[in-house]
Amino acid sequence: MLLNEEEKQIRDLCRRVVKEVPHELIRKIEREEVTFPREFIDFITKNGVVGLRFPKEYGGKGASWVAEASAVEEMGYLGFTLSCMYSLGTIVGEPMYRYGTNEQKEKYLKGITSGKLYGAEAITEPSGGSDLFGMMKTTAVKKGNKYILNGQKRFIVGGKGADFFVTYAITDPNAKSRTRGISAFIVDRDTPGLKVETLYGLMGNKGGGTARIVYKDAEVPEENLIGELNGGYEVFNRMMIPERLTTAAGSLGVSTAALKVATDYALKREAFGSKLIEHEGINFKLAESLTLLQSASALVYTAAKAADLYEKGQTTQSYARKLVSMAKLHSTEAMWKIVNDAMQIMGGIGYTTVYPIERLLRDSRLGLIWTGSSEVMKMIIQHEYLKEFTNPDYWESRRDIEKDALDFRLEEEKVFK
Repeated sequence: MLLNEEEKQIRDLCRRVVKEVPHELIRKIEREEVTFPREFIDFITKNGVVGLRFPKEYGGKGASWVAEASAVEEMGYLGFTLSCMYSLGTIVGEPMYRYGTNEQKEKYLKGITSGKLYGAEAITEPSGGSDLFGMMKTTAVKKGNKYILNGQKRFIVGGKGADFFVTYAITDPNAKSRTRGISAFIVDRDTPGLKVETLYGLMGNKGGGTARIVYKDAEVPEENLIGELNGGYEVFNRMMIPERLTTAAGSLGVSTAALKVATDYALKREAFGSKLIEHEGINFKLAESLTLLQSASALVYTAAKAADLYEKGQTTQSYARKLVSMAKLHSTEAMWKIVNDAMQIMGGIGYTTVYPIERLLRDSRLGLIWTGSSEVMKMIIQHEYLKEFTNPDYWESRRDIEKDALDFRLEEEKVFK
């Protein structure tokens, strides 16, 4: 009910596409026969669901953030790996669309929507994940018409097979604030000095080609700088809107998939003379999971709406950032509980590879960590809230609730020091 007709059409298109993704592909990924599913990228591109938000002139549909969220939610039904692989198109395309040159848009943005290029984000470093900018060590030094990059990035989804990387490096080591000395770059895979060093073994989310890459005197053309020199922090904050919003939306799809499997099982399995679904211990878990999923969904689409309003200049980046962080926090935490309870409903069989619940459980654990951990989301939420709270304009039209207390005049009892 939160989608308009155009957004519903996009959701339904993605639902049809998801239904046609070969089951054997997911099984091959789990068997680690496929370590980077390029065929999935080709499939979704052929079906016209990549880069939905970007303008039609760049191969997109000019869709809203709400539509994007609905598309990623459907992709989440495939699991977190393919949902993330799908989302990377809009994540790495965002900085080029917002800050890129015409040449960058023509080459890379159109490359994404056409399926000719697949991009990944190379952000996290061995020394800096949550404290990325404070602990960043990768540097970029201007030499002639090139930047020479040195450093390394890890946990890069798509690292094995991506055609290019959106990355960040220190360009002004003397900046008073580290965030004012960082720049964003596009680094092509065939860049001299770039090497994929590690392909990680993961607990879940297999098949994403998650890797560590090293820049050793990697030569990046100056025209591959994204936005302004030393303006990487602004690019990063804009990029985090699609990254965290798509993670939140994908979590809804994963949760729905787990509930589908568990409910089907509870309707068929009998214990103590009746179907599992008839036992209060089971149907109450379903009721709790459904309520949790609905609340997460409402917050995700509210955040998506806020992102749309931010695009139109009708709300602030701070407000959109707060809601997107809330959505990422709540939906991933909800997903983890919902999938875990789905396994509990199914009992021992849910712990086997007979059903996909064990895969969804392994995959969903990462949701609480990547793209900013739950703890980082809480830091952002309280930070943005306090900015609102301490703004006098925020309270000017509101009631002074403290004066409702019987002894509100006893100022000496209100200890502030």
